[in-house]
Amino acid sequence: MSHERVTPHAALAEDAHIIDMLRSVVRTVQPIIPGTAEIVLHELAKLPESIVAIAGNVTGRSVGDPATDVLLEAVASGTSQDFLEGYSTVLPDGRTLTSSTTIFRNSMGIPVAALCVNADLGAWDRLRDLVSAMTGGHAPGTPAATIDGSGEKFAHDVDELAQHLLEDTIARVGVPVDLMRKEHKLAVVARLRERGMFMLKDSVEIVATALGVTRFTIYNYLNELEAAGDDLASE
Repeated sequence: MSHERVTPHAALAEDAHIIDMLRSVVRTVQPIIPGTAEIVLHELAKLPESIVAIAGNVTGRSVGDPATDVLLEAVASGTSQDFLEGYSTVLPDGRTLTSSTTIFRNSMGIPVAALCVNADLGAWDRLRDLVSAMTGGHAPGTPAATIDGSGEKFAHDVDELAQHLLEDTIARVGVPVDLMRKEHKLAVVARLRERGMFMLKDSVEIVATALGVTRFTIYNYLNELEAAGDDLASE
């Protein structure tokens, strides 16, 4: 199909068809999905509050809850990688999840939906440890890969997601906010931009408050980053 021949109405219809198809997948597996797993459908046009269907209850989320930080960053970065396989996350209660995410695109290559599978492997790990203890053997597990050295944040609302992105990004810069110079604050804003923070409502005001600057300063930082990106692209 030629990109020029796809009308806005046709594109919307195609996107809706993709979402409906994936909703059917979630409905189909819901009666048989094990209690240690969940399948989550995100409609990316509704980011950040993108969950439109969910089967299972591993992370305690529901329809209308936001995307994770991993998915938000994947969409914000425009990644060409449509399948993130077998990455691990440790939840606040100590459970370890293994997750995989597939991004679905329309015929124009635009990301439309993400289907995520999260499995709580803790029950199997405990069974393995029990068998190992009973037999006097040793059966080590193989840890799944992680993304960017950390796990995934399964936030239940946008405020929680924004707070996580802020705290995690500031911590990675490694300088307390009251000791930060411009280059440190610019680094925070650059990383938050990559992670999709500025796709969230009131994000500029939130970041400005956290960094102790005005929102106009944040806009200036974003303009600097945009200009630097344009300069690199032209070289």
